[in-house]
Amino acid sequence: MDALDRAKEIFTELIMENTEHRNAVLLYVATKDRQLAIYADTGIHEIVGQQFWEDEVNKILLQFDKANYANGISKCVTEIGEALQLNFPYHAGDDKNELPDEIIFGN
Repeated sequence: MDALDRAKEIFTELIMENTEHRNAVLLYVATKDRQLAIYADTGIHEIVGQQFWEDEVNKILLQFDKANYANGISKCVTEIGEALQLNFPYHAGDDKNELPDEIIFGN
């Protein structure tokens, strides 16, 4: 299965589209199949655009090519977080964490 299709499938299974601002992002890494994809909901995707996601995938792949897996994932998550923080800033008092923060490991 194509990595982006699988990421979209997981995104839907986890009901990640149910955020108020439609700004959820899924970083999918399939180590066994050596694939990765970033799937973002419409709210954040429409703001940052397709090129942002393509650039993030390319950056992480450069790190993976050097066997810098943790660094690649960390930088990617940080940059996505910065884009989310810029475009969906925290508002004390009425913000809540709508999705779990845990890493999900599959088969």
